[in-house]
Amino acid sequence: MSPNILSVSSVSKRYTTFRSNFARFRSWFDKRVQPEQEFWAVRDVSFNLHRGEGIALIGQNGAGKSTLLKLITGTVRPTMGTVATTGHVSAILELGLGFNPELNGRDNVYQAGGLMGYPKDQITQLIPEIEDFAELGDFFDKPLRVYSSGMHARLAFSLATATRPDVLIVDEVLSVGDSYFQHKSFDRIRRFKDEGSALLFVSHSMSDVRSLCDRVLLLDDGRILRDGPADEVVDHYNALVAMKDNARTNLEQARKPDGWHQTRSGTFEASLNSIELLDAATGNAVYTAAVGQELTLKLKVKTKKPIPRLVLGIMLRDRTGNLVWGTNTWHTDQVAYDIPKDEDVTFYVHFPCNLGPGSYSVSPALTSSDTHHENNYEWIDNAFVFDVVNTSRAFFGGTCCLDAKFEIQLGAV
Repeated sequence: MSPNILSVSSVSKRYTTFRSNFARFRSWFDKRVQPEQEFWAVRDVSFNLHRGEGIALIGQNGAGKSTLLKLITGTVRPTMGTVATTGHVSAILELGLGFNPELNGRDNVYQAGGLMGYPKDQITQLIPEIEDFAELGDFFDKPLRVYSSGMHARLAFSLATATRPDVLIVDEVLSVGDSYFQHKSFDRIRRFKDEGSALLFVSHSMSDVRSLCDRVLLLDDGRILRDGPADEVVDHYNALVAMKDNARTNLEQARKPDGWHQTRSGTFEASLNSIELLDAATGNAVYTAAVGQELTLKLKVKTKKPIPRLVLGIMLRDRTGNLVWGTNTWHTDQVAYDIPKDEDVTFYVHFPCNLGPGSYSVSPALTSSDTHHENNYEWIDNAFVFDVVNTSRAFFGGTCCLDAKFEIQLGAV
């Protein structure tokens, strides 16, 4: 493992409320003066970040993610603990931070770039590249007060990544940008990682977390609840969200021999007995499917109590955890009603294997509506895994096999 580029050791942040400003002033000199209230936004957080590593901070609102980033960047001082960094840290924490709304984009680059430690002559050299990457057009020379939030994000990211930092910290700011600029920004982040930059990333988009980060820290009430590989911690977080709405929800996790991580959560009042992938023509079990093959997913469910309304949801994800396809029987108007206790229910999902070569996982969910927040009977991430090979089609890349054809004409048309 490469040396630490960021070390966070037992960091905590406490916010206090005193009866008066005079009482707060007295507390600086007299430790007997105690606050009326105190709130720990971050409690005893420790972790190391290495060169080329991507770590995501996830958790519900108020978990302490943004406060922790402010402690790491030095905009807030910790009550206890230490933060040590090696090299240049570039952070995008809040839209407009360090910008003056009355100045235009160009002048704000000089002002904010100066605050980041860039000499004026270096900023002058970087301006053309910043302007080109931000793609703001004439707005680059207009006041920031006329910018949209997406334009703010373009300018902030372009400045923060004008040179490759040793540590890049991004807090949700890209979520306000358009999809084109998000893709462009993520490509730059991936390139920086490949070249050795470390990434500290906060996002509520779990697909972005899986795509960009090797490791995830799950924060809850200011503490690290879980620290581990992205697939494990993201699935754990999704299960915890369901558990908050379903008090009787259970949670089980295990790493399977094939390397896929399986998370099972729910009340288990209805649960999956078996799942099979079958060849639609022969009914034989399939573990490696061919592109274009007609398939049937067969799921057997057992109820352990009367279920007024049962919905099956299916998610198909690729090896990196990106969602390829998903729906449920609520959306297809095939809800099963008034199912008695100890009843067997069999679901069939028929589909052509219009997938690209690779490994895919099936994640089924048993609920009572279009969401697992009302009743999460059972949710199994990566319940079944299968491979896809291309044996009969021309070579193509990606996770989707489109029925596309080239047409070529010579001469004027």
